[in-house]
Amino acid sequence: MTLFDPLRARLAGNAARPAAPGLIETSVALMLSPGPRGLEVLFIRRAVRAGDPWSGHIGLPGGRREPGDADLLTTAIRETREEIGVDLPAAVLLGALDDLMPSTPSLPALMIRPFVFGVDPRPEAGTSAEVASSHWIPLESLHAARGATKVMIREKPVEVPCFLVPGLPDGLVVWGLTYRILNGLLPLLG
Repeated sequence: MTLFDPLRARLAGNAARPAAPGLIETSVALMLSPGPRGLEVLFIRRAVRAGDPWSGHIGLPGGRREPGDADLLTTAIRETREEIGVDLPAAVLLGALDDLMPSTPSLPALMIRPFVFGVDPRPEAGTSAEVASSHWIPLESLHAARGATKVMIREKPVEVPCFLVPGLPDGLVVWGLTYRILNGLLPLLG
């Protein structure tokens, strides 16, 4: 039995689902790895880019499905390789979390499928034109880091739930879709 087997068993019931018509299909890779302070998750800080609604935000590697991608798992693996230079073999896939859609009406009509991967040893994550930095953060620190912050949405300050995570640069926080993805994962970890 491996460290990741209990989570793999909990995710086993989540089968691949077709996307609703008219939605842009996307996926992300939520990578978990044992670290010096327990199980850790890899966050990326997106590069600052004009026209990118997630510019400069903390998130997970991933992106839009391209015509050559066989499925959304292929998308998550391809995007992870392109964005941070990490190859994710199928053997480290633990399963998928529930699909999500943005709750902000100003964002495109997306469907995001989070795939969970258990990697040991922990890979070295790089940067790219889309990713400014990467950070392995202990999951244990997320439980104590729940809070709220104000973000600008449609040029108005809005208070949103978040993780005020120590170890992220410049006081950045995990909020929005990444916050919702993690809220889907944490109860499965026990």
